Amino acid sequence: MELRFLGNLTLELILGFFALLLITKVLGKTQMNQVTPFDFISSLVLGELLGNAVYDKDVNLFTILYTVFLWTFLIYLIEKITQKFRKTRKFFEGEPSILINNGQIDFDELKKEKLDINELMSMLRGRDIFSVREVEYAILEPNGSLSILKKPEYDNPTRSDFNLDFKPAYLPVALILDREIMTTNLKKCGFDESWLIEQLKNRGIKSVEEVFFAEWKFDEGLHIVNLKKQ
Repeated sequence: MELRFLGNLTLELILGFFALLLITKVLGKTQMNQVTPFDFISSLVLGELLGNAVYDKDVNLFTILYTVFLWTFLIYLIEKITQKFRKTRKFFEGEPSILINNGQIDFDELKKEKLDINELMSMLRGRDIFSVREVEYAILEPNGSLSILKKPEYDNPTRSDFNLDFKPAYLPVALILDREIMTTNLKKCGFDESWLIEQLKNRGIKSVEEVFFAEWKFDEGLHIVNLKKQ
């Protein structure tokens, strides 16, 4: 009887695991990255439903899958409704709230969002801002993050402010990860393994086994992190 219970539990956990994996693929990265209060509660309920279903001896596999996929369908349905009908977004997702407007704190908005001045200051410090005088606009997003627009005198200068020429931006490409050559990345950069080995030798590195990490950037060249330096 005990072995039978363990077998059923193992099967239920495996199915639950792949069901949740499938759910994350269906809902997409946005669901995970931009968590609104509704999304957060939905995730908690989904986890609770799955947990209770898996560890309840009276619940069968069909009930587990039905519970998980029905809840997922409801979340997916809400996402589609908010995409198609713009007026529903405010109800399901909320809307941004301007806490600081033209350099002035809007205390009515703070009260509406259940925040006090200490919480606002804490959120500003989390964005490396230690004085309200630096802020022109502060917007509380539906997912709880705070977006900041600084006053011009406190904002970081840009290249255009100094009339400097713009430089193109290049993504770094990993050529060696944990002592293993990334052949595909190497070819995308127009190089081969013999070139990479030669570059390592020029820096006194005899083998790829000595390299923890190496990346190539078009405008800066090759950067190597040697295992001996770890």
